[in-house]
Amino acid sequence: MDLSEQSRFNDLYQRHLRMLKLQGKSDKTIDVYARAVRRVTKHFDCCPDRLTPDQLEDYFGQLVDSHSWSTVKVDRNGLQFFWRHVLKRNWQWVNIVKPPRIQTIPDILTPSEVVKLIGAARKMRFRVFFLTTYSLGLRLEETLSLQVGDIDAQQKRVHVRRGKGNKDRLVPLPDLTYHALRDLWRIHRHPALLFPNANGSPETIRRATTHMDRGGVQKTIKLLVAECGIKKKSQLTPCAIVLPPICSNVA
Repeated sequence: MDLSEQSRFNDLYQRHLRMLKLQGKSDKTIDVYARAVRRVTKHFDCCPDRLTPDQLEDYFGQLVDSHSWSTVKVDRNGLQFFWRHVLKRNWQWVNIVKPPRIQTIPDILTPSEVVKLIGAARKMRFRVFFLTTYSLGLRLEETLSLQVGDIDAQQKRVHVRRGKGNKDRLVPLPDLTYHALRDLWRIHRHPALLFPNANGSPETIRRATTHMDRGGVQKTIKLLVAECGIKKKSQLTPCAIVLPPICSNVA
C-alpha cells in the first residue's frame, strides 16, 4: 500500500475498533474481528474497502484450506461487521459450506500426570499457573485473568469473572492452591494481577498492564507434555481434580 492508502486503512481500522466498542462487543470479539480485517488487508496488500465480492470469495476459498472452520466463520463475521458498520455498505454474503463435524473427546490428564507436569515446570509462575488451572477447573483465559481481588481467603473460594458464556461463577479454593498463589504474589506483588506479564525486572513486572502471554503459556505446556512423555494432546482442558500431597512443593 502507498502512504495515502495506508492512511485511509488506518482511519477505517480505528473506526472499526470504535464501532465494536460502541456496540458492546467483548474484548475477545473485538480482537478476532479486528484480526479478520488485518488479515484480509495483508493478503491483498490494499485497503479492504476496494475489494470486490469475487476477490472475497477467492480469499475465503483459500482460508478454508489453510485455517480451521471456526477461524473462517469468525473472519466472515468480522468482515461483515466492517462492511455494514464502517463502510456502510450492504454485505454480499459469501456462501461457505461447513465441513462435516467430527466429534472428539478431549484428553484429560490424570492427577499423577498433572503432578508430573507441574513438577517439570522450571519457573514458579508456570508451576502455580498449572496448579491453579487444574485444581480449580479453569480455562486458560480464566486463569490468566485472575486478579488479587478475586481470591476470597476467608471463604476459601475464587470469583471467576466473565467465564464461558460471559458469566461469573464461584469455585472452591483448595489450601494448596491458595498458599501457592500467595507465595507467587509475594514475589511480584502486582497490585491487581495474579499472573502479570513477567518480562523485565521485578519493578517492571509490578507495573505490568497485561497478564502473562497466552501463546507463551500454550507453548510451555506443549513442551512440558512432550518432556514428560505424556501421550495426550497438549492443552489445558478444564477439569477440577484433587491433587495428591506431592504437589505441596509447587512453590
